[in-house]
Amino acid sequence: MSRNFYLTLSIAVAGILWLAGPLQQARAATTAAPEWQLNDPDGKPVKLSDFKGKVVILDFWATWCPPCRAEIPGFISLQKQYAAQGLTVVGVSLDTDGASVVKAFVKKAGMNYPIVIGDEKIASDYGGITAIPTTFVLDRNGNIVTSHQGYASQVVFESEIRPLLEQK
Repeated sequence: MSRNFYLTLSIAVAGILWLAGPLQQARAATTAAPEWQLNDPDGKPVKLSDFKGKVVILDFWATWCPPCRAEIPGFISLQKQYAAQGLTVVGVSLDTDGASVVKAFVKKAGMNYPIVIGDEKIASDYGGITAIPTTFVLDRNGNIVTSHQGYASQVVFESEIRPLLEQK
């Protein structure tokens, strides 16, 4: 099938998930987040282990995804407000049009947190990302504490990260 078909299908699914609200998947026990190394839009390597000891919001997104774009201002605000307490938001772009598109979008949106260019391996390692945004909240030990498929508000993420930030 054509790329346009999959793009249209992805947009439709993302829109439905956005309208349906977040589908939080509570976990009975924490799971270690899979390690990864990806490049940022400038080609510099970034690893999950670079954020060891931090609370991480790991957001799988794309520049063309309306609910992804709607979450970005909240992530910018959270990064600004909680960075000094140990929060890092990391955006994993699943755009297929190349790093230059992502780099231009990041600059225009004023994104103040690290962005990496994702690939099929990281999507598979994190359970097979089937819709975006898909976002994971990791504790300071690198364990996945919660995840969301679809749009989630800044208030939701803030309520999840605050207790994790208080743990040293």
